[in-house]
Amino acid sequence: MTRNEQINWFKEQETPFYFYDLEKLRMVLKALDHEMDQYGYHMHYALKANANFKVLTEMINHGYGADCVSGGEVKRALDAGFDPQKVVFAGVGKSDSEIKFALENEIGCFNVESLEELEVIEELAKEMNKTANIALRLNPDVDAKTHHYITTGLNENKFGLNPNDLDSTLALLKKSKNLTFKGIHFHIGSQITELSAFKHLCLKANDFLQWFRDHKLKVEWVNVGGGLGIDYENPDEKLIPDFANFFRIFHQFLNLENGQSLHFELGRAIVAQMGEFVTRVLYVKKGISRSFAIVDGGMSELIRPALYQAFHKIENLSQKGDPDHKYDVVGPICETSDTFGKQVSLPKTKRGDLISVRSSGAYGEVMASQYNLRGPLKIITSDDKVD
Repeated sequence: MTRNEQINWFKEQETPFYFYDLEKLRMVLKALDHEMDQYGYHMHYALKANANFKVLTEMINHGYGADCVSGGEVKRALDAGFDPQKVVFAGVGKSDSEIKFALENEIGCFNVESLEELEVIEELAKEMNKTANIALRLNPDVDAKTHHYITTGLNENKFGLNPNDLDSTLALLKKSKNLTFKGIHFHIGSQITELSAFKHLCLKANDFLQWFRDHKLKVEWVNVGGGLGIDYENPDEKLIPDFANFFRIFHQFLNLENGQSLHFELGRAIVAQMGEFVTRVLYVKKGISRSFAIVDGGMSELIRPALYQAFHKIENLSQKGDPDHKYDVVGPICETSDTFGKQVSLPKTKRGDLISVRSSGAYGEVMASQYNLRGPLKIITSDDKVD
């Protein structure tokens, strides 16, 4: 389907909606596999980026596992058809019911973030006569140079084991019959575009690996999380993230022993560029100092710009003229923060024009809400088009 054919199809749809171009997704997955397979690396797709069933089916078709951060995501992964042994469960606040559900379904691993959590998993596994595979999430204190809301690898963050608790954690792992230590886990943040941060992660991970060797505890796998960023400004020219240099860094700087496997948890880098949020102009309002393009989609459907002041490229799909007019593109929600972009350069825009907010395949649909009791979220994909 050409871009013009897509736009003509969009005109027939009730707005607002998310559109997922699954052909773009397949191109990204092909490139990802090509780079990853050179080193024999393993991928657990991060469901928090996009948990749409059609998207998850593509991940399963590529043999990926699932990275989950809630019991709901674990259930979604299992319902979608992921191999339970390829499901990992992370997160600082796993509830008892979530842990029990994961144990009942014999998932592959718990990424544990505190001694307190490990004690609870041990207690529940013992009660259920189950054995839980455990990876310890360690905080490497690496600055990912990203938005402060989405950095996770600094000492000041809530994530990961306190180094002071490592001795007690290992003591519990060694004595428990219901816990099996498998590996270590890191995740330093999201939307990381300075790849040097991953080199620093490797160097810190090497220190931890040596510590485990010194304590004669076998580390079967190392999980270095995700975080690779995308180019929000040039979604067409930069459809494929820099997978080649990303994986090369880990190959060059991470000191793995024979038999140790390396696992990743990419999400945004895989799915962001396949998606766009399409909304229709309701009114063009001329203010005293600026003009507003008021659209029918809002922060209840796509909250990233309001929450993170995140940039998304915004296009007028209905007009072909020069982008010589500036508009604040805003939604209908009764919040000043309900703004997709300020002083956006667009062709002269009018009521009824279709507006696309690009690179919305990640952290769009999954973060939508029912604020203002707006209608149900609409999702269409390229596979839905019937010629």
